[in-house]
Amino acid sequence: MGLKSKLSVLFARYIVSKQKVWMNNPIATAQSDFNKLIVKGKKTAFGSDHNFDEIQNYDDFKKRVPIRDYEGLKPYIERVLDGEKDVLWPGLPIYFCKTSGTTSGSKYIPLTKDSMPNHIHSARNALLHYIVDSGNSNFVDGKMIFLQGSPILNKKGKIPMGRLSGIVANYVPNYLQNNRMPSYNTNCIEDWEGKVDKIVDETLFEDMRLISGIPSWVQMYFEKLIQSSGRSSIKEIFPKFSLFVYGGVNYEPYREHFEKLIGDSIDSIELFPASEGFIAYQDKQDEKGLLLVLNSGIFYEFIVVESYHDEEPIRISLKDVELGVNYVLIINSNAGLWGYNIGDTIMFVSLLPYRIIVTGRIKHFISSFGEHVIAKEVEVAMSKAVKQYGIQVIEFTVAAQVNPEEGLPYHEWFVEFASEPEDMTAFKKTIDKELQTQNSYYYDLIQGNILQELVISSVKKEGFNGYMKSIGKLGGQNKVPRLSNDRKIADGLQKFLK
Repeated sequence: MGLKSKLSVLFARYIVSKQKVWMNNPIATAQSDFNKLIVKGKKTAFGSDHNFDEIQNYDDFKKRVPIRDYEGLKPYIERVLDGEKDVLWPGLPIYFCKTSGTTSGSKYIPLTKDSMPNHIHSARNALLHYIVDSGNSNFVDGKMIFLQGSPILNKKGKIPMGRLSGIVANYVPNYLQNNRMPSYNTNCIEDWEGKVDKIVDETLFEDMRLISGIPSWVQMYFEKLIQSSGRSSIKEIFPKFSLFVYGGVNYEPYREHFEKLIGDSIDSIELFPASEGFIAYQDKQDEKGLLLVLNSGIFYEFIVVESYHDEEPIRISLKDVELGVNYVLIINSNAGLWGYNIGDTIMFVSLLPYRIIVTGRIKHFISSFGEHVIAKEVEVAMSKAVKQYGIQVIEFTVAAQVNPEEGLPYHEWFVEFASEPEDMTAFKKTIDKELQTQNSYYYDLIQGNILQELVISSVKKEGFNGYMKSIGKLGGQNKVPRLSNDRKIADGLQKFLK
């Protein structure tokens, strides 16, 4: 164990002991953050418009602050973009995080001096919890790679702007700078394929111990490493590689193929970072779910998914949530986001401490016939089938086929296999049966002959990468939506089918 590793153990124990204070007092912590937000919010134009001076409690807040998405908050953000101070949060943001929108094109999410520690400390704390929980700190003595966006920042008015991963890349602490890879110049390469090739060249003979990124893009990196080295696995290239850190998608459907590429099973840490805030991270290797971050200036609200589109959906705070209910996640934060729907849906799997799983996106579902199939359900179905048949899946997405040329409508699963099942029909039936088990509405539609069983369309090798490149979203933080209620992605994939 090296000096850095020894010191990291002491630091991890200290930080985790401090974390346990709020973990054991979650409701008081949430109330404290709420009170601080309201005090700061009173000093803003938004607070003036919504009568923050009259807010005494959460019920008062709900009466005055409606739920909004980016479009609803955009008029305020445009004032900030024009240089106006004290609009959503006192002063001006220190960054704008640029991210892809849906109806609004690019979105510009403010990051403030008060909100940046949430992003930086939460990522750090996830690793520190892992060190305390697992006893493994050896990765601190070796090299670490973070597959992320370019750290080069542009300007939006007078405020620096970039992708979240690029902004955060500028905050790597000095004691880890020598461990960090790739080089700054390589990290600045915009073309993703060229960037990965260069990263392979730089890291091939390094003592890599921690690798972080969205699974689909790390997978590309692994495959290129194996091809360039002539070795058969990542463990042969990086013998001390022991920790994979990821976020953005569920790892389970990829795990079988990843472990084959790695040549071993290794520990992993799941993160839930968003441009709007770092929401949760995995704090235990043997516990299900991600620890909800409660002490970083975010006050959470929750709306049951099924009632979200009601005229006046019921909003609740942390103290009223229940296990096993699918909620739309709403945040109020020290970045100046108020009653803000970030688009994600979650479910609680523990209430002390509060741990969640991400179940999908409120806009990413299939409900062409009222079935409301969500990401969690298709991911669980795929994971079980992959494990049962001993095959590997590289990527997949699901869309409804409402108007087939013949027969009943169905759900179409676009799957890129690393190795296909010998009996594709049996594989398909296993997935469909599992989906019926999880979703009673889907079961009723299949049994009532409203829908036929799902159809699998095999995507050719590198097909998903080809599709993402064709729409200008190859690499970085971009990921393929797990499912969609329209045929836009399905139509785009047609030329990449086998």
